[in-house]
Amino acid sequence: MKFIGIIPARYASTRFPGKPLAQMDGKPMIQRVYEQVKEVLDAVWVATDDTRIEAAVKAFGGNVVMTSTEHRSGTDRCHEAYTLVGAGYDVIINIQGDEPFIQPAQIESLKSCFDNDSIDIATLVKPFQGNDSFEALSNVNSPKVVLNKNQEALYFSRSIIPYLRGKEQQEWIASHTYFKHIGLYAYRADALAAITRLPQSPLEIAESLEQLRWLENGFKIKVGITQQETIGIDTPEDMEKALQFLRNR
Repeated sequence: MKFIGIIPARYASTRFPGKPLAQMDGKPMIQRVYEQVKEVLDAVWVATDDTRIEAAVKAFGGNVVMTSTEHRSGTDRCHEAYTLVGAGYDVIINIQGDEPFIQPAQIESLKSCFDNDSIDIATLVKPFQGNDSFEALSNVNSPKVVLNKNQEALYFSRSIIPYLRGKEQQEWIASHTYFKHIGLYAYRADALAAITRLPQSPLEIAESLEQLRWLENGFKIKVGITQQETIGIDTPEDMEKALQFLRNR
């Protein structure tokens, strides 16, 4: 089985314009993401709609493909990129361009979900730790996931799920295993094509989480569990925290 990693990257961002090109100790963030995953995949491509990002990727020797400016999501951009450069690959891994600390072992965990031939879509979660704050748990930019006994996703939410009735909120993390969604997805090629043809769904619109569209349409999402932390970067303030993490690790 052959795996291709695609990193969707666009320049426009309401909270952090030009985010993929933000410098992280001498390298643009998109380069750090690329270098974190390239050794554990058969191929890696950046998919962008901006010539500045295209030039930056070419400058560090990476693979880059230009895609439409009209895509609603990174998944749609991944699908177009796959149709352009993905011939011969069985599974597409959608790697978030704002996760510069994604670990090769996390990619391997995602790949292992496809040891089961029935799996069409997979993603990763990380358990919240007992010393995490309630503020971290309640962060709406950190979606939570509920799993069934087969380690498949039941639901994704920006809210805290499940609600623990009868317990003070500060006790919740210590009383239940909550799962934080890690923004990695993998799809077999036919599943990726199918989900990009689906119209937006009510739950997706409500939570602004595209994976809810897939669940609402009956797709199962296999979930791998990782213990490794990642730092997603949504704002310039997040970048400051990431730079501190980079310099201290």
